[in-house]
Amino acid sequence: MAKRRRTGNGARPRFTARCADKHALYQLAVQSPIEDVRFLARLYRGLRGEEPVHLREDFCGTALLCAAWVRGRNARTAEGFDSSPEPLAWARAHNFPPLGERAQRIRLHEDDVREPSARRPDVRCAQNFSYFVFKRRAELLEYFTRARRDLKRRGIFVLDIYGGPDAMEEEEEEREIEAGFTYVWDQRRYVPATGDYEAHIHFRFRDGTQLRRAFSYDWRLWTLPEVKDVLHDAGFTHVDTYWEGTDAAGEGGNGIFRRSERGENCPAWVTYFVAYE
Repeated sequence: MAKRRRTGNGARPRFTARCADKHALYQLAVQSPIEDVRFLARLYRGLRGEEPVHLREDFCGTALLCAAWVRGRNARTAEGFDSSPEPLAWARAHNFPPLGERAQRIRLHEDDVREPSARRPDVRCAQNFSYFVFKRRAELLEYFTRARRDLKRRGIFVLDIYGGPDAMEEEEEEREIEAGFTYVWDQRRYVPATGDYEAHIHFRFRDGTQLRRAFSYDWRLWTLPEVKDVLHDAGFTHVDTYWEGTDAAGEGGNGIFRRSERGENCPAWVTYFVAYE
């Protein structure tokens, strides 16, 4: 379920497998950059008592979060890291032009996320469980250690994590997107002994066509206590967890995340780590 997100808004274009753009579909189905920017800024203000300026987005893909970040206050700047050239090129072609001159305040790096920033960030983040790509503890520890050392003084590191019993089930989850298509999160394979985790995103359209395996993931399904321990071992003094509240119907999340040391035992959940010194 990478990731529990809004269902899109605005006009309702017709999508088919022949003409649909997988990156545009992903942004509509998975991401909510405006809410994310507000959340990250609120976290920083609450912890540090001042406005964050520079954001670093790891595994940035189409850099939608970077784009939303610089749309805010005029002083804001951002940089994104991703090892794949395709989504970075898509970002420059589609997400940068609407920004006008503000696009100049974003720097994209086609590079490993363990590499240092061009400018030390106030807020560094890795969303949609993307760091699950590191399957060995030593790799994860190296990434977290480098992230801590790279932060500006008083900087914070924000990650999300997916868990709960349903996370280990080999099943498909469908969600209708208001823009006019169906998002499918396909948990194809989970190996209990190793945590190996194979998942795919498919898109289905109203004309009966579909775009299968638009995105595929070869991950390790890390647990929350494991990741928290590695963050501490990387040198972070504080590792807080923020849990989503329940909507009025009691059936889903309400999009509001609050700090909790215990969390809620439910079939599937998405939680944020906020790590800092």
